[in-house]
Amino acid sequence: MTWPTIPLGEISSPKQHPTISTAELTADGYPAFGANGQIGFYKAFTHDVATIAVTCRGATCGTINIVPAYSYISGNAMALDKLDTKRVDLRFLVYALRLRGLSDVISGSAQPQITRGPLLGVQVPLPPLSEQRRIAALLDQADELRRRRHKALQLLDTLSESIFYEMFVWNERDEWPFGRIDDVAADVRTGPFGSQLLHSEFVDAGIAVLGIDNAVSNEFRWDERRFITEVKYRSLRRYTVRPGDVLITIMGTCGRCAVVPDDIPVAINTKHLCCITLDTAKALPKFLHAAFLRHPAILKQLGVQAKGAVMPGLNMGIIKALELRIPPIDLQRSFVSRMEVVDEMTENCRKHAGHLDRLFASLQHCAFNGELTPKDAERELAMAG
Repeated sequence: MTWPTIPLGEISSPKQHPTISTAELTADGYPAFGANGQIGFYKAFTHDVATIAVTCRGATCGTINIVPAYSYISGNAMALDKLDTKRVDLRFLVYALRLRGLSDVISGSAQPQITRGPLLGVQVPLPPLSEQRRIAALLDQADELRRRRHKALQLLDTLSESIFYEMFVWNERDEWPFGRIDDVAADVRTGPFGSQLLHSEFVDAGIAVLGIDNAVSNEFRWDERRFITEVKYRSLRRYTVRPGDVLITIMGTCGRCAVVPDDIPVAINTKHLCCITLDTAKALPKFLHAAFLRHPAILKQLGVQAKGAVMPGLNMGIIKALELRIPPIDLQRSFVSRMEVVDEMTENCRKHAGHLDRLFASLQHCAFNGELTPKDAERELAMAG
């Protein structure tokens, strides 16, 4: 079933209210909203009922948010004033606009913006009000399930950090020897120079070539696949990456870190990565990975030497010289065991989150095509929950 559509200007009156500066915000009062959601509080309100705010300036232009009653909507967001709630359900309209997207009414390149005229003409579906409410309720339920799962992923990341701090920061011992990364490594190397490995030499299959994209998420992931021939590999064999090697990005997005998994095929790394093969009698890969990302002593040294969170000056020399207390290997093994449990939970949670994201997208698609029956939706949500 295809629902009839109407222009947004027929059920609302988009308006930019006076912009308030950061200096005008107050410690308390009415919630104030701008381009990126709530920006603080203000002494007055523009709306005494809940409505929709569309970000109309800047990088997040086109973002759609619900703003609660008794709030101030600043001029960086377009408020949908005079919303005809006898014809349209607010939450249904939010889902409809988010699904549609507003990229076609954004103008400007240096400073993206949405103006009132194009927004008035945006077409939105308008099924009966009872159907709108049913669809919104089902999508709310699906959205809440996926929000909880993504929140669980955040909590698992916090748990990983807490375990590391408990074992190696808060309970650090003076008797643990200081050591540099170079002291606990069997080998530290970067990949071949550009003249040794050209993009034109990549082939469809063969020996894998690892780059920034494999470590940029701070865990090893296959992304773009690059290969060289067996013949080319013979001249680059010294750059072979081994299971358990720690990869650190030193070009582009610097300072990202990943451990090479055990099931990796034969591969080499590019010059964009520093590859560390550890002496596992002294330090374990998962410990070094966590220390590089979380240990205050390491982060302090990187802040001094590489200047800034992006670490534009990170290189192999800096990485080799990083120094911290090296805990006993048995304690590192205990940490690895605990992290394996957390990693398994994280992987299961990530798979479930992906399933819920796909379910939400499917329910949304069916709903706005008039194909969402109550029984089907309830069955899917019950199985997902």
